[in-house]
Amino acid sequence: MNGLGELEAAVMDVLWQADEPLRVREVLNRLAGRTLAYTTVMTVLDNLHRKQWVLRDKSGKAYHYRPAGSREELVARTLRRMLETSLQPDVVLLHFARSASDRELAVLRQVLEERSDRR
Repeated sequence: MNGLGELEAAVMDVLWQADEPLRVREVLNRLAGRTLAYTTVMTVLDNLHRKQWVLRDKSGKAYHYRPAGSREELVARTLRRMLETSLQPDVVLLHFARSASDRELAVLRQVLEERSDRR
């Protein structure tokens, strides 16, 4: 599954809050209240890069990491991938719709109406 673990989510929060790309050491220093090894944070960032949640650029010997998109964009992309890899995407959507809140259903209705109006 393309979801995030607790530490991955904490690292992403650090990156989303940053004004610029960060090196591993900078991410480590910003993970407040956690005692982690440098290599642990490096591995998490490598995993997030592999999952396409972060982009990295090499500067000298170090990589600088930044989010591959906003929180909302990346979550939506993950949901899209989950549907695309499901054997029964229609069943997944049915389960989601049945579990959706009134607010979520209102947003879905609005989008469906907008798409209908464009036709």
